[in-house]
Amino acid sequence: MALRLEQKQQIVAEVNEIAASALSAVVADYRGLTVAEMTEMRAKARETGVYLRVVRNTLVKRAVEGTDYACLDDAFVGPTLVAFSQEDPGSAARLLKDYAKDHEALEVRALAIGGELLTADQIDRVAKLPTLDGARAMLLSVMLAPITKLARTMNEVPSKVTRAVAAVRDQKEAEA
Repeated sequence: MALRLEQKQQIVAEVNEIAASALSAVVADYRGLTVAEMTEMRAKARETGVYLRVVRNTLVKRAVEGTDYACLDDAFVGPTLVAFSQEDPGSAARLLKDYAKDHEALEVRALAIGGELLTADQIDRVAKLPTLDGARAMLLSVMLAPITKLARTMNEVPSKVTRAVAAVRDQKEAEA
């Protein structure tokens, strides 16, 4: 079914709005996936804060023009599935990587973060990025480490004195 000009403009505007606020993008070839598999993937995408859309290449090229994802222009060939991460940079990469393990038909073509084009074999690098909560936990553990070490060191001084007094006491008792 052919799209009217208004429908095309609406699709371009919607994808452009999402791309402008997205943290990362992944482009994949979905050829060979069944409707049920695509529906399952879309449900997982909604749960993880990923915008998933099958868009015509000409429309998606226009939509990403002027955004950080214009570098993906060469990846828009053939049947194209575009996934934009909305909440954390690695969520779209994690989703498509996990889904590609179970479904060989899904093939990741390229991905981008902050205007940097990455090849499909670097999806592991992006998928391993921590979530926002994970990054906060790592930051707090790094900030807490020096304080904890200082507290342990300060606590060691009275402990050493106590052990020395106990050793002297034991020695005196042994002599008597």
